[in-house]
Amino acid sequence: MQAIVDCNSFYCSCERLFQPNLEKAPVVVLSNNDGCIVSRSDEAKALGINMAIPFFQAKEVMAQNKVSVFSSNYHLYGDLSWRVMETMRQLLPPGCVEVYSVDEAFLNLDHIPNENLHAYCLLLKNKIESWTGISVSIGVAPTKVLSKVANRLAKKNKIKTNCIVVLDDTRKIQAALQHTPIEDVWGIGYSYSEKLKTYGIQTAYALSIKDLSWGKRFLGGIVGMRLIRELKGLQSHGMQTPRTDKKMIATTRMFGREVKQWQEIEEALATYATRAAEKLRRQHSAACGVSVFVVKKAPMNTNATHFSHGRYISGYTLLDNPTNLTPAIIKAVVAIGKGLFEAGEIYKKAGVILTNFVPDNALQTNLFVPPADEKKKKLMNVIDNMNAAFRNDVLKFGTSGTQKNWKMRSELRSKRYTTRWEELCLVK
Repeated sequence: MQAIVDCNSFYCSCERLFQPNLEKAPVVVLSNNDGCIVSRSDEAKALGINMAIPFFQAKEVMAQNKVSVFSSNYHLYGDLSWRVMETMRQLLPPGCVEVYSVDEAFLNLDHIPNENLHAYCLLLKNKIESWTGISVSIGVAPTKVLSKVANRLAKKNKIKTNCIVVLDDTRKIQAALQHTPIEDVWGIGYSYSEKLKTYGIQTAYALSIKDLSWGKRFLGGIVGMRLIRELKGLQSHGMQTPRTDKKMIATTRMFGREVKQWQEIEEALATYATRAAEKLRRQHSAACGVSVFVVKKAPMNTNATHFSHGRYISGYTLLDNPTNLTPAIIKAVVAIGKGLFEAGEIYKKAGVILTNFVPDNALQTNLFVPPADEKKKKLMNVIDNMNAAFRNDVLKFGTSGTQKNWKMRSELRSKRYTTRWEELCLVK
């Protein structure tokens, strides 16, 4: 049997953990630049506040109902996510936990007898909530897709299910699939759900009784076959081993305001390059390729049938030698950025992407370009250690700027209670 553990309204739960007075109060968390609502407590959902709507649209309702609003606090969420996942790793045998996202993990429960599954999940749930303070829901079934179905039912009526649903026989699975709309099946997006409805498939059960050949023809080939197999209770997605090294590193951000000047674009790209280079050194890799992109503001078109975020423009270059040195990467990034920049345009976003990694202890260098000085590598280690110890980029390169007025808006961010000494909770 497989299970999925899903944190309930994770971002809101993280905010409530250090502000207990918000336990039964409506809470929402906003996306980057305080743009849209990305997390809602059950109390906020009850007020009719919808997911992903712009903040300004719900501002009046939230003010009337005294809804607590927070900017995304990724330092806090990332640390608490690690604590939740580490708790499960300690409680389960090695290799039985697959982290799926910041607030979800799949579990292999083959070592638990079916008759003990519910009791085991209740024990696991209570320990996670006791050790971390984050509430979770658990869905258990023979396959990953069915466990997602079970988890949805567990969260749909938290009081009745106690946030745990176990689908351990054919009758329970069939009833669960009949109560699951096709658009709520894991792996079915909006376009596929609309397509399936044209074939009269409205529920997960209607899809589960289709032949595998039908899925191969009408549902994306092998992917569709695997989905139908999983709905039938036949495992197609086993536990994945964690991938420690990344094959690509991207650092991208929306600007906090509209940007027009090259100096600000340059500062942003240098900052993103610095962050990407730090991640690259952390996994002991060197990059051979560098990409840069910028997003221009699209002109207003009142006759358009859909909203456009902007015009995406990118550039790419191969480095003379593979490197993870910040100055070399900044130099390449700024050169590409200059080629993309156009005076008079308005920019909304930029990003740096490092690709084509090789181990940094076995570099094949260019015959006509000398390799980097070993002293520079030692300097990078010193800078990384200083920044890790003192935070807030205590050492940085001048190209990154000092004011950074273009930075992402985060006006309602709570304290980083678990990762900053100066922001720890005070007990009076």
